[in-house]
Amino acid sequence: MLPTIAREDHAVVMIDQRKLPGQEIYVRCRTAAEVARAIKTMVIRGAPAIGVAAAMGIALGMRLSKATGTQKFAAEFFRTCDLMAATRPTAVNLFWAIDRMKRSLAAGAAAGESVEQIKDRLDREAQAIHDEDVANCRAMGAFGAEIVPPEARILTHCNAGALATAGYGTALGVIRGAVEAGKHVTVLADETRPFLQGARLTAWELIRDGIETTVITDNMAGAIMRQGQIDMVVVGADRIAANGDTANKIGTYSVAVLAREHAIPFYVAAPLSTIDLATPDGEHIPIEERNPREVTHLRGAQLTPAGAGIRNPAFDVTPHRFVTGIITERGIFRAPYVDSLKRAFAADTVGIRT
Repeated sequence: MLPTIAREDHAVVMIDQRKLPGQEIYVRCRTAAEVARAIKTMVIRGAPAIGVAAAMGIALGMRLSKATGTQKFAAEFFRTCDLMAATRPTAVNLFWAIDRMKRSLAAGAAAGESVEQIKDRLDREAQAIHDEDVANCRAMGAFGAEIVPPEARILTHCNAGALATAGYGTALGVIRGAVEAGKHVTVLADETRPFLQGARLTAWELIRDGIETTVITDNMAGAIMRQGQIDMVVVGADRIAANGDTANKIGTYSVAVLAREHAIPFYVAAPLSTIDLATPDGEHIPIEERNPREVTHLRGAQLTPAGAGIRNPAFDVTPHRFVTGIITERGIFRAPYVDSLKRAFAADTVGIRT
């Protein structure tokens, strides 16, 4: 399995996704600040992977702390959490992971643990977040595989694979699960402008796995749907509101509208950590606006004339009415999402197909 991110004794190691597919380079972040910078500059990207990176960055930063008393240690810890929280606003997994690390600190303090014991606790919690993510992706893949036809042509947008998680993937986990179940799957990968996650990352992952993949430009999807060459759409998510509205990479909304017009099922695959019941609907999801240079330049060459206005929102929101179902590690949930997503978090919910 492709190693997206791992913890070493004195570093957090991650594959530099900006260099793929041309170069497979691993970056060693030796401080919490370096991890935060890696998240912000998209060395690592994808909502679940960002959450794992933040947790490991916090644990690494606190392992390096010189504080000997728990009060000073806690003050430094919360500053490190704030550093991670300031990196990217849309992916809720980031804040979910930070909250887990905060709860871990609180549990250690309540138990009267020493600073060294709390450091060990934080290391364990960060590794647990990593390991759980891989397990959740595999469970998602198994549930999603059940709804994939025996012969399926699947369109996906952006990269929701091993690179976007701790391993295996969400949307690509569904594809991998279907292939492992013996189904014949071919993939059409939207290139996903402007960062080209589909063309660079999704295609690279799937070809490594021997899965037949065709890259298309973002504006080809509608025409190919009209030709009857797509059976279903599966995408990932960066935040899912309580009503099922879904924030994902910019361009996902257009794909969802086209899928509805052509009566093609549109599924979202995401772990429960991506579902934000505290956000009532998509209107309340913050949308990150990234550097205009990602639009104006490609590998150093300027594409647009000087003086042109540029917009670069990294995400859009797909209204819940366009979502056929949401695939999670606890099963597949369908509308009305206000009710079904609440059930997803119930302790006794395992393997549900609503």
